[in-house]
Amino acid sequence: MSLEFITVPPSTGLSPLGLIVVLHGWGANAQDVASLLPLLNLPAYQFVFPNAPFPYSYSQAGTGRAWYNLNMENMYQGLTESREVLTEWMYSLESITGVPLSRTILSGFSQGGAMTLDVGLKLPMAALVCMSGYLHPGALNNVETLDATSLPPVLITHGRQDTIVPLQSALAACKALESLGVTVQYQEFNMGHEISPEMLELLRSFVVNTIN
Repeated sequence: MSLEFITVPPSTGLSPLGLIVVLHGWGANAQDVASLLPLLNLPAYQFVFPNAPFPYSYSQAGTGRAWYNLNMENMYQGLTESREVLTEWMYSLESITGVPLSRTILSGFSQGGAMTLDVGLKLPMAALVCMSGYLHPGALNNVETLDATSLPPVLITHGRQDTIVPLQSALAACKALESLGVTVQYQEFNMGHEISPEMLELLRSFVVNTIN
């Protein structure tokens, strides 16, 4: 199992200042999140948008992807496989892009945000961004033994009117990460389960302040 992906080099024509990986949510795909790139205004950075490994069975066009199942009868089915393949793929990125993980930011929306926290905290990343996401049950089990100084800083954003992933999920993630000594920046927005221009502006500032 491997991940298909879209990669967009810096528009400056120069070597990238850093690498930003964006994981899509349940039922979306790499193209969906790649379409947001012009709004970020980060021309000096390289972007990579992977497709989740599993098909999303409810997509009429057949283009949706999933990191794992979210149906009640098969909740989290596929998570173990996705965790393994995403971890291996993240380690391969330096050979593909020339950018080390220490200058790479892993980010994700919704289910992609959950995968970001699950996998990213165990990797030597520059930082993590969880947008409208949540923590998997037991996601921090192996993180608790790590030195807090080695854990990447995390930006968590969430909408106050989110009816898909409750705001409480973001607050719980913040509390859990801070209890481990993770540096967390948290911001709520007046929005639902979505990615807003205001949120992207915060993301842009976070990226520039983290890798410049």
